[in-house]
Amino acid sequence: MTATIRPMQPADMNRVLAIERQCHGYPWPEEIFNDELAADHAHIDVLEEDGEIAGYLCWWLIAGEIEIQNVATALRYRRRGVGRRLMEYLLAEAARLEVSRMLLEVRVGNVGAIALYRAFGFTDCGLRRTYYPDGEDALLMEKFLGE
Repeated sequence: MTATIRPMQPADMNRVLAIERQCHGYPWPEEIFNDELAADHAHIDVLEEDGEIAGYLCWWLIAGEIEIQNVATALRYRRRGVGRRLMEYLLAEAARLEVSRMLLEVRVGNVGAIALYRAFGFTDCGLRRTYYPDGEDALLMEKFLGE
């Protein structure tokens, strides 16, 4: 299989929205994706596999740090390394940009994502109680770079 990671284009919106709805109980609406595409500090990258968008990653570059905002993998591409490849890509970008730290928040019940982030060296750094609309807590994680 041939996989490439590239910046999201407006033409990708329908597929990205479909993946967002598959993956999140409270999906981002199109307006948020449009805002992210227009913001200078925001980046949305898609992983395309054999011509189809398999997943995406939204991240911010602010004050020498990367904040991961949203990650999703299409259901039919789960367990095929999409999340891992997106994280490898982002770590390479972080090195290129000489980023000092990466941050993210993840639902405490999302054990698969937490395991992936820990495998990449992220550690727990806080908890936001009842952060999500359904009352679930958010685990805050960080990774220091260049050490």
